[in-house]
Amino acid sequence: MKFRRQRREEVGINLTPLIDVVFLLLIFFMVSTTFTRETQLSIDLPEAQGKPAQVPEEQIEILIDEAGSYRVNGQGLVDNRTRTLQAAIYKLSAGDTTLPMVITADAQAAHQDVVRAMDAAGQMGFVHLSITTRQPEGPDAGD
Repeated sequence: MKFRRQRREEVGINLTPLIDVVFLLLIFFMVSTTFTRETQLSIDLPEAQGKPAQVPEEQIEILIDEAGSYRVNGQGLVDNRTRTLQAAIYKLSAGDTTLPMVITADAQAAHQDVVRAMDAAGQMGFVHLSITTRQPEGPDAGD
């Protein structure tokens, strides 16, 4: 008796469903991902015990008093809005964001007022920002 050999079919993996699933996952992740651009403001804080830094020839100084009023290079502003502060900074800098900026705030000034000044500078693109301090006085100055 002669048995016929059955033909063997090639065993293979169909990649089409795998590729479909990968593309669906790719589309899902592309649609569900949010693209946010977070901005940061780099701050150079001076040491309180150190020697005073050399004052550059040209700089922008923002003064904040305890009531939250701003003065830009000695000139008072009409109100405390961010747009007014930015306009005064732009007028003095003429668009040059490489100028160093110094923020001098009263010890009793609200934190919000200082942050508003820092935010205004950051939105305009200023990166050289420092906050002034004074050396402690008295017998326990080193503590």
